[in-house]
Amino acid sequence: MSDAISGLEPESFWRCFAEIAGIPRPSGHEARIGAFILDRAKQLGLQGAQDACGNIVVRKPASPGKERVAGICLQSHLDMVCEKNADKVHDFLNDPIELVRRDQVVTANGTTLGADNGVGVAASLALMEYRSLSHGPLEFLFTVEEETGLTGAKNLSPSLVQSRTLLNLDSEEEGALYIGCAGGKDTVGCWNYATEAAPADAVALVVAVKGLKGGHSGLEIDKGLGNAIKLLNRALCRLSGIGARVAGIDGGNMRNAIPREATAQFYLPAAKLTEAEALVPELDLVFRAELGNVDSGVVLAMSRDDAGSGKVMDATVQEKLLKAISALPSGVQRMSHDITGLVETSTNVSVISTSESGVTLVTSQRSSSASRLGEVVEGVESIFQLGGAVVEVSEGYPGWQPNVDSAILKLALQCYRALYDRDAEVKAIHAGLECGIIGERIPGMDMISLGPNMEKVHSPEEKVYIDSVANFWNFLLEILKTAQ
Repeated sequence: MSDAISGLEPESFWRCFAEIAGIPRPSGHEARIGAFILDRAKQLGLQGAQDACGNIVVRKPASPGKERVAGICLQSHLDMVCEKNADKVHDFLNDPIELVRRDQVVTANGTTLGADNGVGVAASLALMEYRSLSHGPLEFLFTVEEETGLTGAKNLSPSLVQSRTLLNLDSEEEGALYIGCAGGKDTVGCWNYATEAAPADAVALVVAVKGLKGGHSGLEIDKGLGNAIKLLNRALCRLSGIGARVAGIDGGNMRNAIPREATAQFYLPAAKLTEAEALVPELDLVFRAELGNVDSGVVLAMSRDDAGSGKVMDATVQEKLLKAISALPSGVQRMSHDITGLVETSTNVSVISTSESGVTLVTSQRSSSASRLGEVVEGVESIFQLGGAVVEVSEGYPGWQPNVDSAILKLALQCYRALYDRDAEVKAIHAGLECGIIGERIPGMDMISLGPNMEKVHSPEEKVYIDSVANFWNFLLEILKTAQ
């Protein structure tokens, strides 16, 4: 067992959290963690079932005398975002997450921690084995591929879940109860082209943006964080002005993360090298000044490329691509008029990748307003089309309409007040929780979302606060104990 969780309370939660940290679980590769959960259920004498998509439910019977209490489903997702620092050697398909304790937080060594949504999975596993609680019928629902498109929730077999009350354990603020979320879509542009030989007198170079914090493209889109792809493109536009011919651009890793790093390979006339060597440090200072203390680690640097392919993209495609990226919005587009401080609509330039045949650019749009979501998607799509790209818009996922008269919300508010002598906050979130989809798949489901304090999810700086985990755990126990 990891020394990082030694002595932490609640012991059962942290033990389960460390166990699942040892099981690789990228999106689309949840078979091992799924088998672990079904095996644990069998060991505990609990009934487990799995649908065709890979979603799992485990059922725990009611305590004696609580058989008539309405069932409650505790829901979490099995997969995690796999991000690491550039200098970290880690294979997410095979290597365990290395847990680290720093003061009052648990984090990971150079990778994402997987607290999103390992916290929910660990809480469910701990509750499956917990015997010191009188409760009604419980179901534990574990969904798959949440991070790459909410695939498990979209394909959830309605018959898998019997409860009509659900606690989603995928929020990141202790003392907050979420009752609504944004819907979203991905808009992807592709530029196909035939490469051509680099100019004979050109020098092979690499320019890169590194050192940004990154983060969740919904929860942290309002923080003013730097977007590596957008920053790199500004540099490329300037370099293009002195004759740079781009060979490839790659940046970002996940559609739902603000990109931390981006790199471009290009060729520059040898006579322009001195000018470029002055231009890049100048832009580096500009970026540092613009981002200030918000993202102070940003670095723009240029170096020789000894592994240059000798091929560049078509000049016309290069111009259209760079101009399209310049025109693309990225960040908050509109704030909510109904809930103070809530981002209503946003868009993020997420991932760019270059292959032998072309460039693919993935963007992600979110909104709690269906009409505003449509508007921002149409805007991004139009920019792609004007830039000569082939465009694909994903099916997307629905938002979750808040219900202030929810019975489980009222119960949770009552329990939180009884435990902590203060009121929990009722909020909506600018991110795609599975609740919206589950509500569509299972009509009549009464839902709230809760969790402990976490920061920097979807980045190697991800952390969960130890004290808030205990509060979260006790809150869950109180809700389950009090439910009638």
